[in-house]
Amino acid sequence: QVQLVESGGGLVQAGGSLRLSCAASERTFSSVVMGWFRQAPGKEREFVAAVRWSGGSTSYADSVKGRFAISRDNAKNTVYLQMNSLKPEDTAVYYCAAVFGTLRIGVRGDDYDYWGQGTQVTVSS
Repeated sequence: QVQLVESGGGLVQAGGSLRLSCAASERTFSSVVMGWFRQAPGKEREFVAAVRWSGGSTSYADSVKGRFAISRDNAKNTVYLQMNSLKPEDTAVYYCAAVFGTLRIGVRGDDYDYWGQGTQVTVSS
C-alpha cells in the first residue's frame, strides 16, 4: 500500500506563507496524479490543487489561484504546496492524495486512491 507522509502545517498570521510537503513511499511514475484537498471544521472536503507527474500540468481551485502553487520533485517522490497570502478562510486540515494509472487530474475526493494523514493549517486574522 502506498503511504503518503505530510508535513509543513502550522499556525501562521494572515498574509503569511507556508509550504506543505507530501512524500510518497514508492517511486512515482508518469501516470501518477497527486493532489491536495482541505477540510475545514463543519465543511466538506474540497479540492485545492493537483499536479500530473508527466509534464507537470497543474490544476487549482478558483479560491487559491494566484496564491497557491503545487510542484513536484521527481527525485524525492514528493509533492509540495506553496501557500502564499494566506487568509483565515484557508484554515483547514490539508490532505495529500494520489492516484496511479491515469493522466486525468481529478477534482473529486473519490478520484484518488491514497491519502495522507492530514496536516493542520491555521491562519489567524
